[in-house]
Amino acid sequence: MANETTTFTGRIGRIPIRHLSPQQPEFRWPAKAFVGEVVPFAATIFREGHDALGADLLLTAPDGTTTTHPLAIGAPGTDRWHTEALVDAEGEWHWQVRAYGDDWATWMHAATVKIAAGVDVEVMLLAGAELLARAGKLAKGTPAQRVLSSARTAMLKTTKSPAERLAVASDPRVVRAVTDNRPISLETLSEVVPLRVERTRAGVGAWYEFFPRSEGAKQKKDGSWVSGTFRTAQKRLPAVAKMGFEVLYLPPIHPIGTINRKGANNTLTPGPGDPGSPWAIGSAAGGHDAIHPDLGTEADFRAFVAAVKKNKLELALDLALQCAPDHPWVTEHPEWFTTLPDGSIAYAENPPKKYQDIYPLNFDNDPEGLSREILRIVTYWIELGVRIFRVDNPHTKPLSFWEWLLAEVRRDYPDVVFLAEAFTRPAMMQSLAAVGFHQSYTYFTWRNTKQELEEYLTEVSQVTSTHFRPNFFVNTPDILTEYLQFGGVPAYKIRAALAATASPTWGVYAGYELIENVARPGSEENIDNEKYEYKNRDWAAAEAEGRSIAPFITQLNAIRAAHPALRQLRNLRVHWSDDEAILIYSKTMDARFTGTGRPDGLIIVANVDPHSVRETTVNLDLTVLGLEPGGRFDVTDLITQERYTWGADNYVRLDAFQNPVHILRIDYPKGV
Repeated sequence: MANETTTFTGRIGRIPIRHLSPQQPEFRWPAKAFVGEVVPFAATIFREGHDALGADLLLTAPDGTTTTHPLAIGAPGTDRWHTEALVDAEGEWHWQVRAYGDDWATWMHAATVKIAAGVDVEVMLLAGAELLARAGKLAKGTPAQRVLSSARTAMLKTTKSPAERLAVASDPRVVRAVTDNRPISLETLSEVVPLRVERTRAGVGAWYEFFPRSEGAKQKKDGSWVSGTFRTAQKRLPAVAKMGFEVLYLPPIHPIGTINRKGANNTLTPGPGDPGSPWAIGSAAGGHDAIHPDLGTEADFRAFVAAVKKNKLELALDLALQCAPDHPWVTEHPEWFTTLPDGSIAYAENPPKKYQDIYPLNFDNDPEGLSREILRIVTYWIELGVRIFRVDNPHTKPLSFWEWLLAEVRRDYPDVVFLAEAFTRPAMMQSLAAVGFHQSYTYFTWRNTKQELEEYLTEVSQVTSTHFRPNFFVNTPDILTEYLQFGGVPAYKIRAALAATASPTWGVYAGYELIENVARPGSEENIDNEKYEYKNRDWAAAEAEGRSIAPFITQLNAIRAAHPALRQLRNLRVHWSDDEAILIYSKTMDARFTGTGRPDGLIIVANVDPHSVRETTVNLDLTVLGLEPGGRFDVTDLITQERYTWGADNYVRLDAFQNPVHILRIDYPKGV
């Protein structure tokens, strides 16, 4: 009897296949993955009656190659089937699920029960022989055909006892042959689901932000400053690369407006030498397609891009779609702004705050003209070698504009990555990711307690990971949380360790390694903020005097580079501790995907109270770690190199002032 095939028609197939994952909510845009990501696939599969089922994932790469991955049933009673697959090429992938009646498994269960009870013995053995014949036809021309033919003959041999004839089905050679040539029926295919796979940097990277005007800036005797340039900023690149960072992010590098320029600490009274905020873009020297004259020329920028590449970094550039009052667009295209009843142009506002040095854009007066101009600007910088954009405040622009722009760029430059700097409502943040942003800033910055972190890490790794990729920046020029202000060195180490291990993409803003933790009174940002003035840091002196945690950050990035499990998002699992400040989670990667033939697993235990010493018991789900329940195993602390033997329940002591975090490598026994 040939295998029967029922294709997916109508709303349900012969074998129902429902709730396919990964898919985006509403199915308007494809789910996302990145090259090298291990993607979990799942579906709800069931049928009437009690017959056994089987299922496969059919995964089709952009080149048309389809691979088959068996699905396994998950928790009993859920009818949820799962598998994982690594995607290894950029482009548009497609997948579907094939479900089928597993006739052999159904027969094995029934035959084992009935023959032992003496019920329908000959009927069951004849049915088994027929299935072996079907498998033999599928194996035609292979060594398995002979194995299956011999097994069929033995099962029909009435001179043997029923138990002996049934035992033929359990022979390892027969099991292998049937597994490779399984007789099935009622084959049903689900709908085809798209999966957009982007380059690895879209989902993995360690980011470092600095202001090029500060790198090499010098203060003269009269108190005025000479700006740093692209040439002087190049000198900082080897140190950034040495710390293990992979992306260098620059704030806007364009001319800065003079009208309503902000002074030091965001005052409205700038001095003659105050450089102004780089986000107040545009002056008589040009707009978004111009370079600030103090930084250099286009040729200098090209040389800087080449130097970044030489240091094995990628360059990310800020895309801030807003204008200073003296931006050329203000006179050339007044329709791109909001005009108030008194004839003035509206400033940017976040009531009660006003940003007098910035005019926001209005996308409703001339959406096509403004959109085309922005695409021209983005293309201009792409042609100069920029392949990553950190987008400032994308949530203040129409979502439909972003959907269009990102699609336009993806069509011609599929390797370009966009990071959304959108600290806003969840619906907007998630929708920006849904329409095409590759990654996003997150609420991680303000999630500091154990409970907050457990909930948030679970959310970004399990709930929204089909489309939303978190970039865990630990600080920004605008954000210096109370946790960092008052937590000292322990707080800075804790937050860096969490960001670097919990998310495959994380970042720091320059000065973090120097524990710059003094805030402007009444605000959540650094005093003497670099947004409004030059800052000349003595990096070498700080490190020589032990005032820098750059060695610790270097260690974190080295651990990330050595462990592929840390470069995944969806594999994070939270475990339990008895202490309200001890957070524990793991990241594991199956040996099939590591490239070493060995599994990769890490357990992160953090004391998130930077002011205390904590002792407690942590409780692990060993099955999540790929270990046998009740077993013992060795771990190595990758920070201190200390070794321990652990099990399901383990004592830990973490002194926030000495070593607030364990990053434990699981030393898997051979054969695991």
